[in-house]
Amino acid sequence: MSAQANEAPVIIKRKKVVKGGGHHGGAWKVAYADFVTAMMAFFMLMWLLNATTEQQRKGLADYFSPTIPVNRISGGGDGAFGGESIFSENTLPQSGTGGTTKLTSQEDKSRGDSGTSDTDEQGQTEALEALEEELMGRGGETMVMENAMRHIVTRITDEGLVIELFELEGIPLFEPGSNRPTQLLRDLATIIAATAKAVTNGVAIGGHVASNAIVLADSQVWKTSADRADVMRLLLEGVDISKDRIKRVTGHADREPVLQDTMAKRNNRIEVVLLRDDK
Repeated sequence: MSAQANEAPVIIKRKKVVKGGGHHGGAWKVAYADFVTAMMAFFMLMWLLNATTEQQRKGLADYFSPTIPVNRISGGGDGAFGGESIFSENTLPQSGTGGTTKLTSQEDKSRGDSGTSDTDEQGQTEALEALEEELMGRGGETMVMENAMRHIVTRITDEGLVIELFELEGIPLFEPGSNRPTQLLRDLATIIAATAKAVTNGVAIGGHVASNAIVLADSQVWKTSADRADVMRLLLEGVDISKDRIKRVTGHADREPVLQDTMAKRNNRIEVVLLRDDK
């Protein structure tokens, strides 16, 4: 009995083990996964905005609107777009109605392609800029040509290269009181034709006149502007510009003045436009 009483008591010590990173646990992993998912959705949204046309985006928006039907005519499928691709005009709503077999277009047109790429547009613009530089560079060849070039301004627009020929005070393009061209206008027509011959672009001609000082009951501004534009057409054809290249001849009367003073001589002008290929 005494021997057993002298033995040391056995003490069992149990340690508490905490798993999962203490008080942080694994919640950060869930938050990180949500963040990655949200970023993926964001980049997909950015891609869709860049890869679709305005009409296609409208079709997608209409699908998520509970008050607007996606397709008024069932395509026979069980998907959102009747089992077809959103890039097909056959199923994508266009202005509120789905495409039909009578009004379908090629798939590239359904995507919004116009048939002219950005590269083609840039190439045309660069070609017009080269023509503009060639035309304006002719002013240094002779003193006569330099004086004539004072009556020319150019600009490139969506329509093409606009070459504007205008009067200065005391230096008209037409004989006073008539539509007979002055020698100045004949020289300008020769200069323009020399540049225009380098290309085959179509040509449009517009006539503009200044307003009359007195309001007349029978104003001739419309007839005068149209007649002067036609005179310019004849001058260009007389210096070997093909008749087939002339696309239109228009009289604008006094409706588009370049100066606030609508009676200023500067408003008497002729515009010759070297049209872009797609115009």
